[in-house]
Amino acid sequence: MASGEWHCEKRFKNESFRNEDENVLETGCLSIIVLGASGDLAKKKTFPALFNLYGKGFLQSDEVHISGYARTKISDDELRDRIRGYLPQSKEDAEDVSKFLQLVTTLLVIFLIFNLQRMMRLILLLLMQIKYVTGSYDTAEGFQALDKAITEQEISKNIREGLSRRLFYLALPPSVYPQVCKMIKSYCMNKSDLGGWTRIVVEKPFGKDLASAEELSSQIGELFDEPQIYRIDHYLGKELVQNLLVLRFANRLFLPLWNRDNIDNVQIVFREDFGTEGRGGYFDQYGIIRDIIQNHLLQVFCLVAMEKPVSLKPEHIRDEKVKVLQSVIPIKDKEVVIGQYEGYKDDPTVPDNSNTPTFATMILRIHNERWEGVPFILKAGKALNSRKAEIRVQFKDVPGDIFKCQKQGRNEFVIRLQPSEAMYMKLTVKQPGLEMSTAQSELDLSYTQRYQGVVIPEAYERLILDTIKGDQQHFVRRDEQKAAWEIFTPLLHRIDDGEFKPIPYKMGSRGPVEADELLEGAGYVQTHDYIWIPPSL
Repeated sequence: MASGEWHCEKRFKNESFRNEDENVLETGCLSIIVLGASGDLAKKKTFPALFNLYGKGFLQSDEVHISGYARTKISDDELRDRIRGYLPQSKEDAEDVSKFLQLVTTLLVIFLIFNLQRMMRLILLLLMQIKYVTGSYDTAEGFQALDKAITEQEISKNIREGLSRRLFYLALPPSVYPQVCKMIKSYCMNKSDLGGWTRIVVEKPFGKDLASAEELSSQIGELFDEPQIYRIDHYLGKELVQNLLVLRFANRLFLPLWNRDNIDNVQIVFREDFGTEGRGGYFDQYGIIRDIIQNHLLQVFCLVAMEKPVSLKPEHIRDEKVKVLQSVIPIKDKEVVIGQYEGYKDDPTVPDNSNTPTFATMILRIHNERWEGVPFILKAGKALNSRKAEIRVQFKDVPGDIFKCQKQGRNEFVIRLQPSEAMYMKLTVKQPGLEMSTAQSELDLSYTQRYQGVVIPEAYERLILDTIKGDQQHFVRRDEQKAAWEIFTPLLHRIDDGEFKPIPYKMGSRGPVEADELLEGAGYVQTHDYIWIPPSL
């Protein structure tokens, strides 16, 4: 087995990440149903993740079948063409991709069974078992036919009724979640509690503010229990994000430093060097705060700021995340800068009077013993001068600076989430030579250099596998989601009402100048003469 595959498998065999109190069936027939199979999310994220799991052998061919449910009337070849560009393109993968695509078939509901032990046997063994069922998202007939087809597959595998596992992935707009969940609950559930289960995966955006999110939660909560609901945020599946708990709580080095006595400020940054690119109409409904900050960056914020959990059980970790969210004080208007890049409203799908921000920088403050007085700066923007996502922990100045080197910059611990995954510590060191002069350098752990040959799994790949295993550690709980919306809803309503106006900024810039002024006012000291360069192999 290749080293990359071993690395991924070992993670999921680590029993410390499992809930010891769980008593659910994790063997037997597994049905994965992707609703919205012809949409962008399915072709760009869900199907490639399933392909990767398929290729690495994490699903058993004698237990699993995968279904696609869609309203779009397209041919098998058209769906394959849509998916093809998002699967691996190397010559080594060409045969696997070809076989995978031959399994992907659609009318409205597609049943596929993946043989994951021997790819060479896929076609002959599985194509004869493809099923087609016609249906929509809000009528009983389609879901009754779906249930019948799933049940037939389970019976063909000699699974007793009620012992199967059914996973429904809703790659759909949130507006149809309630009706789809109602159909699933009424017609497609696992038939008893003999040991099988039914789980649903729901994507962001989960609401637009506190009221809409709570309404959606209530509608789904009336149909499914919390352990059945997996609110997915793909940032929680990123390698470096999953490393945060290990870094903080498995290394003595950080324990005495990770507090207000040593840390001056923390930045959590998301930058894209392109605009909405055809998604303007969709993006304008939400904006950068709802799209990125309220979910992705806030999840990272929780892991950076939370206290040490009692254990690695999912509920213990999520309890601590909720506590830190509840400790955030209301955001002050003077500590927020929003912007909109010039040319955003040239998109014909964007209203001429749009007040939607494509850029935002804001400061969150935590009222507790560890973080009182430390600004957490959350920054996200489109059409900027670079593309990256990172966490930047800046430490305080050294008291009694005998080397007179404070102007060179502060110590920083930087976690580069994407691209070029890395962790590095910025340090002041002696410049090589005869003179006693100092310079900024780094202790660098770059993944491409340190872990050569190790394949880092995609976020969706990890999270789908976690869902199958029943591990909710990397999914958002209802009270956590509520606490997150409570932080941002007042600000979002002021922006929606036009009380808060975005500042124009040029495409390819750093964003509004006012954002840099806000960072400087919060205490961030930028290092001008130092640039981190990813090491080459």
